[in-house]
Amino acid sequence: MARVTLIEPSSASTEVQHLYEHRLRGKPGNVHKAMAHLPQALTAFLSFYPAVGRTLPPRLYEMVYIRVSMLNQCHYCTQHHLASSKRAGLTPDDWQALKEPQVSSFTDREKQALAYAEKLTRTPWTVQDADVEALKQGFNDTQIVDLHLLVGLVNLTNRFTDPLGLELEIPEERM
Repeated sequence: MARVTLIEPSSASTEVQHLYEHRLRGKPGNVHKAMAHLPQALTAFLSFYPAVGRTLPPRLYEMVYIRVSMLNQCHYCTQHHLASSKRAGLTPDDWQALKEPQVSSFTDREKQALAYAEKLTRTPWTVQDADVEALKQGFNDTQIVDLHLLVGLVNLTNRFTDPLGLELEIPEERM
């Protein structure tokens, strides 16, 4: 049960109703309904979220999102991205492999991005020049910046959704 009141469309301000209808096609999720307490933040989130991670292949985007959410034990985000990862070609076997990606059959590039995302999530203060130089073997500067923003976005949503007790609006996936 949500620990804050969710702003439903029927009780939303005109500004939030407009966001729900036009930006979310009339289908706000619980993350949006909680964030609607701060319409300016919701507006910024709705612009930032789709802009981040897009220089990465959709499969890698979903892998990073799921892995970071797993590390943070965020049920809400993990579940949402298990569902969306199917469109990027991930399978239940891939989801299982994300629990220990370094011993998986993922590509070297995928493993490298996932290891970097894990370090950035768990111990960002330990990132060194050598880590970024190694990443440059498979990623250009734009993709590296995008990976950083994606990991930051995932950490933000992970720290927003589960701690506020937001419930899933979609069927739960079994791993």
